[in-house]
Amino acid sequence: MNRAAKIAISLFALGLIALILLPRWAPVKAVSWAPPLNPGLTGAFAPNQALSAIIEIPVGTAPEHVACDATGMLYTSLDGGAVLRSGTGAEWFELGNTGGRPLGLRTDRQGGLWIADSMAGLLHMDANGEITVLATDLGGAPLRFVDDLDVDSSGKIWFSDASQRFDYTQVALDFFEGSRTGRLLRYDPATQRTEVMMSGLFFANGVTLGPNEDYVLVNETGMGRVHRLWLKGDKAGQRDIFIDELPGTPDNIRFDGESTFWIAMPSLRASLDSLASLPRLRALLSFLPIPLLEAAAQPASFVIGVNLEGEVIYNLQDQDNSFHYITGVTPCGDALYLGSLETEAIGVLPKP
Repeated sequence: MNRAAKIAISLFALGLIALILLPRWAPVKAVSWAPPLNPGLTGAFAPNQALSAIIEIPVGTAPEHVACDATGMLYTSLDGGAVLRSGTGAEWFELGNTGGRPLGLRTDRQGGLWIADSMAGLLHMDANGEITVLATDLGGAPLRFVDDLDVDSSGKIWFSDASQRFDYTQVALDFFEGSRTGRLLRYDPATQRTEVMMSGLFFANGVTLGPNEDYVLVNETGMGRVHRLWLKGDKAGQRDIFIDELPGTPDNIRFDGESTFWIAMPSLRASLDSLASLPRLRALLSFLPIPLLEAAAQPASFVIGVNLEGEVIYNLQDQDNSFHYITGVTPCGDALYLGSLETEAIGVLPKP
């Protein structure tokens, strides 16, 4: 055997060893999963240009979501921790700064906000911008990724903990791992206790209470579906799937108080689904810089409205729109306000 052949065999052997051993040292402990059926942009999700009517209102970097109170006062939050307030939608003023990354927002009816801050935890900010920290851990383990929330009539806060493995700066790693450690939690201000209400979710995300607080919904982004936990009636304590087989990755969800749940889908599922059965490949890819992993996502301009039976009644798209990666939809008066992590503006369009 000549020298060149020996070198080739040695390199092949080293490459084989690397393929076997490297996944063990990878940043993720990748596992397989079986994704639900992905219908793609067909049927109820057929492409259209309904979102071409979006008007952009500049506010600052990455306004994830918009909150609206009973008077029409608007709130949003930016990368860097700033929480903004506006009475008109035109001029915005900084209410306060969490020092983290505020994502989910709910008004407290007194000019303040309940805040799901992915880095700082579950917070309350009053009308003067003063912050009270409510929950940062559960049983001594830190909450790594507080994502969204809703508040029931008794004052209990239902909120999502997207991942027990990765924080806001490592979102892509949670999807490349697929270990499904997301949870729906509930915080009781009276006892200052947090308890687990649902677990095993592939990136737990948007949270909203349904009509009469009969149930609470939580989005499972990685599986393209929405779970329901019944709170009242004969089904109290039971859980089921409210809507399944979405072609996009559901982010925030908001109930309009009447008959429609609005769901933002910032990206399409296809690229993620294609890697579901390839944990070793995902483990190897996780060595790449996170920005490169994030580039694997397929950004979308995609919003749906779902009725109380879990049926799609509104399909709003415009895949050519530069206002994309929509992460939140908030009905307010006669308008829908849209948040996005890829813009420096919020979007607004007439409610269909």
